[in-house]
Amino acid sequence: MSTLTLAVRDSSTMLRRNLLHARRYPSLTLNLLLTPVMLLLLFVYVFGGAMSGGAGRSAYIAYLVPGILLMTIGSTTIGSAVAVATDMNEGIIARFKTMAIHRGSVLFGHVVGSVLQCLMSVILVGAVGVAIGFRSTDANVLEWLAAFGLLALFSLALTWIAVGMGMSSPTAEAAGNNAMPLILLPLISSAFVPLHSMPGWFQPIAQYQPFTPAIETLRGLLLGTEIGDNWWIALVWCLGLTVLGHLWSKALFDRESK
Repeated sequence: MSTLTLAVRDSSTMLRRNLLHARRYPSLTLNLLLTPVMLLLLFVYVFGGAMSGGAGRSAYIAYLVPGILLMTIGSTTIGSAVAVATDMNEGIIARFKTMAIHRGSVLFGHVVGSVLQCLMSVILVGAVGVAIGFRSTDANVLEWLAAFGLLALFSLALTWIAVGMGMSSPTAEAAGNNAMPLILLPLISSAFVPLHSMPGWFQPIAQYQPFTPAIETLRGLLLGTEIGDNWWIALVWCLGLTVLGHLWSKALFDRESK
C-alpha cells in the first residue's frame, strides 16, 4: 500500500472517529453554537434600533449577519481545541503510537472534522439569519461560491490554530480558555459597528486583524458593498494562519509522539 493511500485511509478513519465523538457528545458543539445565535438575536432585537443609526432593523440585519457567520467559525473551532487537548491528555495518542497508522492522520482527522462542523454551524446560523430577515438579492452564483470558499478557507485557518492551542494546553479546560480569542476577536472587528465609528487610535487594530477583512469581503460578495483590498488581506491572513497553525501543530505532535 502506497504512503498516500495509507494516509487517506487512516485520515478517513480518524475523521469518522471525531465525527462520532461529536455526535455522541453534542453538548459542547451546541453550547458553542448558541453564542453566535444569541448574539445575533440580541443585537437585532434589543440593540438593533439603536445600532442601525436610523437605517432600520432590516438594514442592520444585512450588515450583522456576515460578521456573525465569521464569529460562528471562531466559536466552533474552540471545540476542536478542547477535543485535541482531551486526546493528548487521555493517553489515546500513546495508543496510536503503537499502531501501524500514518502519523499525520490524527491531526488531519481533527482538522477535516472541525472544518465540516464549522460549515454546518455556518449553515445553521445562516438559516436563523434568513428566518429573521436576512436577504442576499444581489449575489450571483459565482459570488455565492466565492463566499462559501472564503468561509471554508477561514474555517481551515482557524482550525489549525485551534489544534495548536489544544496540543499546547495541559488540560481540556485550559484549551477552551486559550482558544477564547477566536470568539473575542470578532467583538473588536467590524462585525457589529463600522470601523469609522470607533476611536481613531483603535481603527487600525480593528481593521487589520484577521476577522475584519474576511467580514468585509463576505459583505461585498453577499451584499454588493465595496470590497477594496480586503479580499487579498483576508486571503493572506487565511493562508498565513493555516501554514503557521500546521507547522505549530505538527511540531508539537512530533514532540509528543517521540
